[in-house]
Amino acid sequence: MGAFLYGVSLQWKLDIRSKTLLITCYIVPLLFFAIIGGVFTSVMPEARYTLIQSMTVFGVTMGALIGLPPSLVEIYSSDIKKVYKANGVPLISGLALTNISAYIHLFLMSIILYIAAPLIFQAEIPENPGRYFISLAVFIAVSLCIASIIGLAVKDQAKTSMFSIIVFLPSIMLSGIMFPIELLPKAFETTGKLFPAAWGYKLMTENTFRFGSLLPLLLIFVLAAVTCNILLRRVDK
Repeated sequence: MGAFLYGVSLQWKLDIRSKTLLITCYIVPLLFFAIIGGVFTSVMPEARYTLIQSMTVFGVTMGALIGLPPSLVEIYSSDIKKVYKANGVPLISGLALTNISAYIHLFLMSIILYIAAPLIFQAEIPENPGRYFISLAVFIAVSLCIASIIGLAVKDQAKTSMFSIIVFLPSIMLSGIMFPIELLPKAFETTGKLFPAAWGYKLMTENTFRFGSLLPLLLIFVLAAVTCNILLRRVDK
């Protein structure tokens, strides 16, 4: 257990120095919040009621899909994998450590948005903070699991970025954070429900807990976890 915690601590320090993670988990989400948050609240004053949730969905989705896959490619498509095998370290350790570290960064970024939005844009604080943060915790976990599939399935850095963007753009555009999802064509609305962002946003904006909004995220998580397990076994060969 001590070795595992040391690994998490080491990965945290490595991620702190990573320009990719710094940009995707902190700089871009916070800049997006500072600019788009001002636009939203100026053009649509009612946006302040869901500003925290919408900016958090953007930040978590970007940090997970754009930030995590390159770290996994670096581990499993380089000599680091050979070092793991040579020292008898289970390959799942790399996946676990990077996910835990990214989880901490994304949760920290979300807390920054939670505190800053009411101060800067008079955003409405969620009615039930406890339920909100539980929903956030689930959403981050599911988003990272999807990002892990990209990192394990694609072995080239350039292609990883391409696939990450391909998943990221519809996740955001069809999630409902930019405009009401009801305004979209039915086909787009249905497609949006395939991504965690739409369900995460719905879960975090609801005033009461609804299992119907949580269940799709749990299903996506289970399917993504099974897929990651299959991909990890292929990497081990």
